Amino acid sequence: MAKTASGAASGDADGQISTQASSVYDRLQEDILTGQLKPGVKLRLKDLIEKYDTGNSPLREALNRLSANGMVVREENRGFRVPPASAQELMELTNTRCWLEEIALRESITHGDTEWEERIVLAFHWLTRAARDKKEASRYTAPEWENHHREFHLALISACGSSILIGFCAELHQRSFRYRNLAEVVEYRGRHEHEEHRDLQQAVLQRDADLAVELLHKHYKVTSEILINSGRFE
Repeated sequence: MAKTASGAASGDADGQISTQASSVYDRLQEDILTGQLKPGVKLRLKDLIEKYDTGNSPLREALNRLSANGMVVREENRGFRVPPASAQELMELTNTRCWLEEIALRESITHGDTEWEERIVLAFHWLTRAARDKKEASRYTAPEWENHHREFHLALISACGSSILIGFCAELHQRSFRYRNLAEVVEYRGRHEHEEHRDLQQAVLQRDADLAVELLHKHYKVTSEILINSGRFE
C-alpha cells in the first residue's frame, strides 16, 4: 500500500531528526572525549541547543544514545551531566580493559588467519607513519595518531569472533582516550610507546599469547600510572 502524504511527511521528519541527532551525537561525544566539556558539568538543554544549532528532539535523542554507552550520565529528574573523572574510575577502567582484551586477544591469536595478520601489519605501519613526523610534545594527542592508535589495538583483537566483545573494547578505548585528554599529558618522558606497540605486534604475530597478554597489560597499566601521577584526578 502506498504511503499517504501525511505518512510520508512524518517519515521524512523522523529521518531528518535522526540525521540531526547523529550529527549532534558525534559532536557532543567529541567534545566530551577531548575535554571541551569538563567532567561533572551539567548539560543544560537550552545551552546545548544554541551551541550545536539543533532542535530539542535531535538533542534528546543524541543525549539518550550517549547515556546508553556511558558517555553521558542521566540523573533521574535532573537531566544529563558529563561523567565525572577520578583515579579510582581510571584504574577500574584499565583493569576492565585488560580483562576483556585478554580474552579477545587470546581468541584472536588462536583463530586469526593471514588476513588478520595483514590487518595488524598494516595498522602498525599507519600508526608508525602517523608518529614519524610529529613533534614529541604533540604526537600522542594528534587526532591522526589517535585514530591509527585505536585501529591498531582493534586490529589485534579483530579475529576474536565476537563483534559484541570488540564493541565493548572500542567503548573502553574511547573512555581511556578521554582520560588522556583530561590529564593533558602530551609527553610521556622516558617512555618508548612505539617500541611497546612494536613488541606487542611481534608477540601477537608469533602467536605467543602469554607474552602478548603480558605486554598488553603492561602497556595499559603504564599509561594509567602516568595519567594518575599527573595529579589531575583525585
